[in-house]
Amino acid sequence: MHQRKIQNTSVAVTELGFGASVIGNLYRVTPVEDAMAAVDAAWEAGIRYFDTAPHYGLGLSERRLGAALRDRPRDEYVVSSKVGRLLVPNEEPRGVDPEGFVVRDDLRRQWDFSRDGVLRSIEDTLERTGLDRLDVVYLHDPDDHWRQAAEEAMPALAELRDQNVIGAIGAGMNQSAMLARFLRETAADVVMLAGRYTLLDQSAIDDVLPAASELGKSVVAVGVFNSGLLSGDWPVEGMKYDYQDAPPDLLARARAISEVCGTHGTTLPAAAIAFPHTHPSIINVTLGMRTPEQVVRNVELHDQHIPDGLWDDLRTQGLIRSLVPAEPGRGEESRCL
Repeated sequence: MHQRKIQNTSVAVTELGFGASVIGNLYRVTPVEDAMAAVDAAWEAGIRYFDTAPHYGLGLSERRLGAALRDRPRDEYVVSSKVGRLLVPNEEPRGVDPEGFVVRDDLRRQWDFSRDGVLRSIEDTLERTGLDRLDVVYLHDPDDHWRQAAEEAMPALAELRDQNVIGAIGAGMNQSAMLARFLRETAADVVMLAGRYTLLDQSAIDDVLPAASELGKSVVAVGVFNSGLLSGDWPVEGMKYDYQDAPPDLLARARAISEVCGTHGTTLPAAAIAFPHTHPSIINVTLGMRTPEQVVRNVELHDQHIPDGLWDDLRTQGLIRSLVPAEPGRGEESRCL
């Protein structure tokens, strides 16, 4: 599978990545056998970028991913994890984690973007995964913690990067505006953009993507199915958009996009995976993969040929926004027509 470098670093990731949140029992139990087999299938398919976080299953995702990769050649794959949520003993457990993961809540998350919190979080992740290093480290959802994240956490990560302890650093969020600030105002190399450059939401055109283009930095796209609405060939009522039931207008728009995809001999989910790659700053699309079957399907979708005429038709029909280069001398900033 083709690899692309995070700009200005030595870290290269495959264009399709394995998102390990679901093997941390996101929403439902994933048997350990399925989790291990999913990682094996991803490896066999050529995927060499794996993303996890302490938040995912209160450490379960990190433990499972580390175990699945333990016997693989370390120099042949890239692992990213995240900092900002320390896992600490839960003094008042109620049985099950309240944040969407089907695991015991003997631990709880504690926000901490301090320098000490970053160092402790990385040390804990290395212990859980059994890895000797992390290739990429993101600040995880620092929406309400800009000052500490920008002034303490990011400098701590930059120091580790400059010491060659970490290969690349950045931030991951479900919004684009603050990610653009991280690119413009901090030492971030890369951002993980969740759901904001998809067939249904191109808001990153206004901030993250111009910043990445101007500064020569990189973007990893996740959440490209917008919580499920773009994951099937034909969207139906009850499908989710950004974790809620999709409103009628977005359902209708997704169906219209699906119809255009059909006229070009492709499908809605294949187009959803391909679309972020139409912007040169986006180097990877990472998808959650719970079972070997999901891995096989996602790889097949990723490998489908998508004719350029599809994007032209979608723009002409007003179903996706148009990218227009900014004035000469002002970088590759884009705006909506």
